[in-house]
Amino acid sequence: MIERKYDQKHQKHWENWQRSWDRQQEWYMPDREERFRVMLDLVEAVGGSEPRVLDLACGTASISERLLARLPGAVSVGVDLDPALLTIAGGLFAAEPRLTLVTADLRDQDWAAQLPPGPYDAVVTATALHWLATDDLIRLYGDLAGLLRPGGVFLNADHMPEPATPVLNAADRAFQRRRQERERSEGVLDWADWWTAAAADPLLADHVAARSALYREHTDGDLHPADWHTARLVEAGFREAGVAWRSVSDSLVAAVR
Repeated sequence: MIERKYDQKHQKHWENWQRSWDRQQEWYMPDREERFRVMLDLVEAVGGSEPRVLDLACGTASISERLLARLPGAVSVGVDLDPALLTIAGGLFAAEPRLTLVTADLRDQDWAAQLPPGPYDAVVTATALHWLATDDLIRLYGDLAGLLRPGGVFLNADHMPEPATPVLNAADRAFQRRRQERERSEGVLDWADWWTAAAADPLLADHVAARSALYREHTDGDLHPADWHTARLVEAGFREAGVAWRSVSDSLVAAVR
């Protein structure tokens, strides 16, 4: 297991970066907190008040932060490859024994060997797995079925556009663009500007440079509608899968092991 260790000297600094990351993400997903609420409702419904949770592609550990605040008896294992986002998460949670951070590449077929032993009550992830190529995603779904206990739940909130509603999709895109333009004029950072600001921070600069080298040749994976994901999850060994929440462009898919 590759577990990262952090000091606690700059916790307020990392808290500010966490809030900044949250705001940048909300610029793209104004309903981000709502999908997190539904996700954690299901974690608690399935796992009770003391679930053991795997936070997949955790980034700055936004989901784990909300999980641990809501369920004090929960424990979480956050997995990511991004050294800059893991540095923010590690600095913020340096004194938090309920969160373990692990560096692993989900594209590596042996990534799960880096984890503390399972099984887990829940696996959660948000706005991350669309980065994976389709073949890697299908293989990952099979890996997750083996990590969850029987009756455990996998929850994936991500971009899952519905091709059957092109008029609605176009109207929503235009509406969201207008909202984003208004918020940008108020000073909200988009993805590119956020990373430029992070690279200018002496405590983050080296980690951002390492990230840039790591993802230099990275391209987005394929986007699939929600019913594609539910079908692949059942094929991967889940008992059932369905949509627990959705907007026009995004869905939260839930699958029971």
